[in-house]
Amino acid sequence: MKALKKLLVLALDIAFYGCLAILAWVFLQVFVFTSFKVPSDSMEPALVPGDNILVDKCSTGARLFHLLKAANKEEFTIHRIPGWRDFRRNDVLVFNFPYPGRWDSIAFDLMLYYVKRCVAVPGDTLEIRDAHFRIRGCQETPGCIQAQDELQHILKDGRAEDFGIMPRAYPNREEVPWTIGEFGPLYIPKQGSAIGMDSLNVMLYRNAIEWEQGKKLQMQGDTVWLGDSIISRYCFRKNYYFVAGDKAVNSRDSRYFGLLPEEYIVGRAVRVWKSVDPVSGEWRWDRFMKKIE
Repeated sequence: MKALKKLLVLALDIAFYGCLAILAWVFLQVFVFTSFKVPSDSMEPALVPGDNILVDKCSTGARLFHLLKAANKEEFTIHRIPGWRDFRRNDVLVFNFPYPGRWDSIAFDLMLYYVKRCVAVPGDTLEIRDAHFRIRGCQETPGCIQAQDELQHILKDGRAEDFGIMPRAYPNREEVPWTIGEFGPLYIPKQGSAIGMDSLNVMLYRNAIEWEQGKKLQMQGDTVWLGDSIISRYCFRKNYYFVAGDKAVNSRDSRYFGLLPEEYIVGRAVRVWKSVDPVSGEWRWDRFMKKIE
């Protein structure tokens, strides 16, 4: 009888501490760190296929939203817990890809994640000249400079087709002949900032404005309509970012899809905690706990 009681107490202890471990794991996943596997080479050399990365949610604030509504593609609100730092240029960010179905409207896909480097933050004015990123008033060149040099030479030599590169860039309109080599200037909206509404800004910011307002933005003659209201200026409600892959010749990023809403960002990738070669299945021990820079 005593042996049975001991076994029962042991089983209860195991169940109790097992539940605590599960709750601790869920807490860490939601509020502190999560993990993602890198499937493509668009972030080489910083990240390679088969890298498993730790994503810091805590420092910039974890997101809270209704998972079931997100999974069912219903309307929901994303809240971010306050953190102690903002996302910065050159942070490597993991985010929900904002155009999972179509290029003319921002949407949320719970299962589709990208990892790219932040090259412009809210309030920046971004340009691309000779395939290199430029931020007005900033001396640094964000992103992988070596890859930008490579892309510059490819475009100048007229070899884009040889590498399968599509030069045409956001907003993919004939009226705006931007390319991945010559782009902008593009203002990256900051919450509370306002812009005048002309034909160019309607094309550049239509997706963001319609996503914020849930109304159609259109231009009739020289008049800009938002729903059934005429507007001459627009004040943004959200923050946005511009992101790009380190492998500039092979990356589906903001050069093609435009602005990334802050609410779509999961967090910043900080370390490679495991790396397995997807072809050979061998562990890359030299990448174990490698800091992502």
